[in-house]
Amino acid sequence: MFLSNSHTDFGRPLLPEDAGMLSLGAAESVERHFSRRPDHRPTPLHALPALAGELGIAGLFVKDEGHRLGLGSFKALGGSYAVIRLVLEEAEGRLGRSLDTDDLSRPEVRAIAEGMTFGCATDGNHGRSVAMGARLVGARSVIFVHSGVSEKRIEAIASYGAEIVRVAGTYDDSVHEAARVCEANGWTVVSDTSWPGYEYIPGLVMQGYTAILSEALRQMAEPPTHVFVQAGVGGIAAATAGHLALRFASARPRFVVVDPARAACLYESAKAGHPVKVAHGEPTIMAMLECYEPSLVAWRILSRAADVFMTVDEEEAVSIMNRLARPTGDDPAIVAGESGGVGLAGLVVVARDPALREALGLNAQSRVFVINTEGATDPERYAALVGLAPEAIAGKSNEKV
Repeated sequence: MFLSNSHTDFGRPLLPEDAGMLSLGAAESVERHFSRRPDHRPTPLHALPALAGELGIAGLFVKDEGHRLGLGSFKALGGSYAVIRLVLEEAEGRLGRSLDTDDLSRPEVRAIAEGMTFGCATDGNHGRSVAMGARLVGARSVIFVHSGVSEKRIEAIASYGAEIVRVAGTYDDSVHEAARVCEANGWTVVSDTSWPGYEYIPGLVMQGYTAILSEALRQMAEPPTHVFVQAGVGGIAAATAGHLALRFASARPRFVVVDPARAACLYESAKAGHPVKVAHGEPTIMAMLECYEPSLVAWRILSRAADVFMTVDEEEAVSIMNRLARPTGDDPAIVAGESGGVGLAGLVVVARDPALREALGLNAQSRVFVINTEGATDPERYAALVGLAPEAIAGKSNEKV
C-alpha cells in the first residue's frame, strides 16, 4: 500500500519545540556527547552499486546501525542518551552548577544517579539502550517486556543489570504498564513513544538519533534525493524526516515512511489525517516495529515532513534480509535483522512499480539513503530466516557470507 501525504499539515514548518529538538545545533550537541564516550565509533555507510543498478537508480547508501555501541541497533543512541541527559539535569538542579558528560564520574554526581531508577517498555532494543545508560551512570533500570519479546532479547537486556518485568499482551500494553508502575514508584519513564503530557523525554530519545544523520551526511559525497525509513511508533522516521527538513529546507529529499502491513499505525494515521490506534491482529515478523499506536510527537513531525506513507508485507521483509546477506557484484554483505532492512524493502517495492516510481520521482539520477536499524539482535532467529548457521553470521556485516 502506498499513500501520498495529503494531510493538511504537510509542508508546514515544524512546531518550534520540534524544530528545537531536531535542530542542527541540537545535533551538534549530541555528537559532542557521544564523542566523549570511549565506546563510541561512527557506524559505516555502505554503498550498494550492484543493487542500485538492479533498481534503476544512481546510488544506494545504507547506514549500518548493526555496529552501534555494541548493542547492534540504532536504539543505542536514544535511550542511553536520554538517561545520561536526565541524570545530568537532575544533578545540575541539586548541585546548582552546569555539568557535562565528563562529570558523570564525579562522586557527587554518581551518588545522585545511584538514587534514580529508570523504567521503560521495549520490544528489545530500546530496553537494552536504557539499561546500558543506567549501568553507565550507576542508576537502576526496570524494563517491561511483553509476551512477544524473545528470550534472547530479554537475556541481552538483563545482561546490563536490568530488572525484568513481564507483561501479558502487546508492546502497547507494556507501555501502559510501565507508565503506571513507574508513576506509582516515583521512577522516571524513558519511553521512545509519547502521549499527552509526556513529550520531553521521548524528544530526548529522538534527539539522540540525529547522530546517525550527522555521520551519514559527512560520509556521502552528495546528499540523497530520496530517503526510506521504517517505523514502529515513528521515532527514528520522525527524527530523520524532521532533521533533514530543517537542514535542507525546500531542497530536502523526498521522504517515505515504511510500516509493516500488520502493524501500520502511521500509515493508517496518514489515511485518517490524525493519530490512529490500529487493532492488534496476527503478529508481524518485523518484531521491533510491531506497534499499534503512533508516538504523538513522531506523528506531529511526520504529518509535516513525510511525503509518502507505505507498507510492506512479511515476505518482502524476509526477502531483503536474504538479499543483503547474499549480495551480488561488489556490494558488501550486511546483517539486517527482521526490522533492519524494512526501509530498503519499501524502496524495492517502489522501484519495481513504474507508477510508484513516477509518483515519487524515482529515476536513474536518484540517490537513495536507507538505515539498517538493527543487526542480528536475535542471532538464532536471524539465522533461521536467512538459512545460515548462527556461527556463520558473527562478524560478517561487512563481508560476503
